[in-house]
Amino acid sequence: MPATLILLPGALALAALLHFERRQDRRGMVPVKTGLSCLFIAAALLQGSTEGAYFRWLVTGLILCLAGDVLLALPQQRAFLAGIGAFLLGHVAYVAAFFQLTEADLIPWIGATVTLVVSGAVYRWLWPHLGDMKFAVLAYVVVISLMVCTALALFRMDTLALPGRRLVLVGAVLFYVSDLFVARDRFVSPGFENRLIGLPLYYAGQFMIAFSLGPLGA
Repeated sequence: MPATLILLPGALALAALLHFERRQDRRGMVPVKTGLSCLFIAAALLQGSTEGAYFRWLVTGLILCLAGDVLLALPQQRAFLAGIGAFLLGHVAYVAAFFQLTEADLIPWIGATVTLVVSGAVYRWLWPHLGDMKFAVLAYVVVISLMVCTALALFRMDTLALPGRRLVLVGAVLFYVSDLFVARDRFVSPGFENRLIGLPLYYAGQFMIAFSLGPLGA
């Protein structure tokens, strides 16, 4: 299935979502965000590779991220905490998916070191603003860092198709960066500019990860 049949409505839905985000209109935001996130699940399901552990773990991660998207769009604190939990489990599923095609000893030490240093700096930046969320955010930072490291390991698997490896790595990095804007919006400096930058990065990353199922053939 041509990617444009998924990406075109996705781009239109993203534009609508940013419109509702700017107006802080949850009545429009929640259904549009739900539909947009369903599209990255559809993108994975339509890749033709519907068997194997990589497919199962990846789609599980996408579904958990869909749940996180919906929960984070709700105003209640409990919904926010549940959304963080859903995303954390989604990252665990991505780690499990990437490990289906690679091995831990392929994680490049330079890339892992850079990721951990950046993550440590981010956590230190957030620390004064976290209150009783310190442990939860630390767990999340650790898991998303591991997700990037396993994506780096998968990228080193030269027996796999290069387009698929690129999609996984770039998608994971974009997801990581988008979460910086989520954290900034929630804990440091709320504002529409966080979503204006973070949401396109997030959805680009998710669609790349979903489309990796095609070239990787897993």
